[in-house]
Amino acid sequence: MKAVKLAVIYYSMTGINHQLAEWAANAGKSVGAEVRLLKVKELAPESVIEKNPAWKANTESTKDVQEAGSEDLEWADAIIFSVPTRFGNVASQMKQFIDLQGGLWAKGKLMNKVVSAMSSAQNPHGGQEATIHSLYTSMMHWGAIIVPPGYTDASIFKGGGNPYGTSVTQGQDGRMVEDVKEAVHHQAKRTVQVAQWIINGQNPE
Repeated sequence: MKAVKLAVIYYSMTGINHQLAEWAANAGKSVGAEVRLLKVKELAPESVIEKNPAWKANTESTKDVQEAGSEDLEWADAIIFSVPTRFGNVASQMKQFIDLQGGLWAKGKLMNKVVSAMSSAQNPHGGQEATIHSLYTSMMHWGAIIVPPGYTDASIFKGGGNPYGTSVTQGQDGRMVEDVKEAVHHQAKRTVQVAQWIINGQNPE
């Protein structure tokens, strides 16, 4: 069987979504996927980033992570997005990345991609589900195949019970409130599994 090509694409201001993305990437590798861990381009000016120590530290610690491009989407069989909530919606950095994919979309290069999403916010009801829904709306326009975790594993309940995608709250100390590592692993493995069914169904060997 062909190995699934998985792109884990994230935006992270203070490191939460970077951690979620790393967990997803590691889970993908553990089940035999070829994985690219990628960040989207930062849009905030340096003068703003410099004023926030956590933001500045995360920017510095992830400077060597490759930025995602259209070629990565075309390469991937499956894509997992991880993005923080901004007023109940997708952070502008990720939104711009998606908005720039009109060329691939017009050529039919984004259809049938297997996609799943994760999110975070500073409050338990800060818009994580709305953010994931918003991202999935764009994926419907792509003609992608959305793979939510649903309630397919006990780790979903342990991680807070979000059936749309793993979501987490960032506490005042900057750390994750919920224990979602197992939920992320399950979601990533499930995404790879569905992609495996699809690519090997289309191209049996």
